[in-house]
Amino acid sequence: MADFDLVVTGNLVTAHRIVNDGFVAVSNGKIAFVGRGAPPAAREQIDARGQWVMPGAIDGQVNSGGQANQEGLGRASRAAAAGGVTTLVDMPYDDPEPVWHGELLRAKAKQVERECHVDVALCGTISEAHGTSTIAGLIEAGACAFKLSTFEAAPGRFPRIEEDLLHDAFALIAPSGLACGVHNQMQELTRKNITRFTDSKETGWDAYGRAHTPLIEQLATAIVYELGALTGARAHIAHSSLARGFELCEMYKAAGNKASIETCVQYLMLNGESDLQRLGAKLKYYPPVRAQAEVELLWTHVAAGRCNFVSSDHLAWALERKSNPNIFRNASGGPGLETLLPAFWTGCEQRGLSPSMVVKMLCEGPARHFMLRDRKGSFDLGSDADIVIAEPGRFVFDASRSFSAAQWSGFDGREMRIRVGATFVRGQLVFDGSKIVNKPGHGRFQRPRVPGGDRPRPRPQAPARAPAPTAAPVPTAAPAPSAAPAPSAAPASSAAPAPRADP
Repeated sequence: MADFDLVVTGNLVTAHRIVNDGFVAVSNGKIAFVGRGAPPAAREQIDARGQWVMPGAIDGQVNSGGQANQEGLGRASRAAAAGGVTTLVDMPYDDPEPVWHGELLRAKAKQVERECHVDVALCGTISEAHGTSTIAGLIEAGACAFKLSTFEAAPGRFPRIEEDLLHDAFALIAPSGLACGVHNQMQELTRKNITRFTDSKETGWDAYGRAHTPLIEQLATAIVYELGALTGARAHIAHSSLARGFELCEMYKAAGNKASIETCVQYLMLNGESDLQRLGAKLKYYPPVRAQAEVELLWTHVAAGRCNFVSSDHLAWALERKSNPNIFRNASGGPGLETLLPAFWTGCEQRGLSPSMVVKMLCEGPARHFMLRDRKGSFDLGSDADIVIAEPGRFVFDASRSFSAAQWSGFDGREMRIRVGATFVRGQLVFDGSKIVNKPGHGRFQRPRVPGGDRPRPRPQAPARAPAPTAAPVPTAAPAPSAAPAPSAAPASSAAPAPRADP
């Protein structure tokens, strides 16, 4: 009789150690035993010796609905599986209507469980018209965080929230313990600079970085952290391209504030010099990719443990939205679900950082941030059996074979030091290294663990029948304590405003 449903053997990578010739055993979709040596009996054995075996990645910034009729959650989840991402956190800025009240979030959660191949957590936002009135309903519906912006990227869909309204939103969100993530960009300075460059007919690839100065990002970052200090909220910078952002975060944390910060893999692996010149608008992001010297400074903060997590900011724009010779008239963002893990692993390896850093930044970090750590981001007993097998070597990424709606990428043609050989979500094989093998609907909507709301289930113990005596158990870390209780909430009843066009 088999002890477990599934056992995967290989070189295990956790946030704190590497276990050569280890194994992960799965029962009922959960991690049931982790050890070293001869693996126990199981109904299915996966021999990945010589390969890396790690918890599934969590991409903490995905925009699956940023362009109407382009990708959507279901197809994004296929790209996620191919990239070793077992949980994606989808942003609220859907086209044509963002997720600004509880009923919209509930409808999106149902879509997850109809269409998705991997698990999904969802962020909420607020609208200009209804302000903070729908925050409680979004918390009750299961938002894992809030995403707000100091810049209007698209009228209606991605609005600017002015500082006084941001303050009030932070104050209402704070008791829930959920993070207030902010797109950090000063609107007036941005538009002033773009107008100046456009009037002088400086609209080529090199104008973008010069128009989006460090001042634009740094001032917005400081405002976000000061709002957190005033309200007690978890103030989070959604994508820092500058080392100064990490310095500001450390200053506010040292003063006792709940400050956090992330960067994106493109800011660590691509630059605003040779890469932007070569790729043009395909590499247009906000904030912009910076000079290589700034890239290396960002890595020092990652290596020092000052980054909460690394994400992709995936948005699979149709190529016609990235093809205008005027750099300012192109959409910002790009696909990244399939390159987040291999690209970040590559950067860590090139800089002599342990594979454990990958798990810290792509698994454990986002799980803690979005309050999913009781079930995601680790090989702790009782956690969801989200497992990735990564084959070491040298592999060239070919965007034309992408599972995403975008068959282009800023990483097209780049050499990676791993490729994803298999992805398991809750113990079920989703991606076998070449194709998606599970059916839509396997993905589950993931609510955050909020005291007074969802409660974590007790952790199961190892089965009574002991594994082979040659197998030594490997200790795992306990999840972090959860945050403050959520306020009581009632679903919003107000109607959504008519959507406005994305320019």
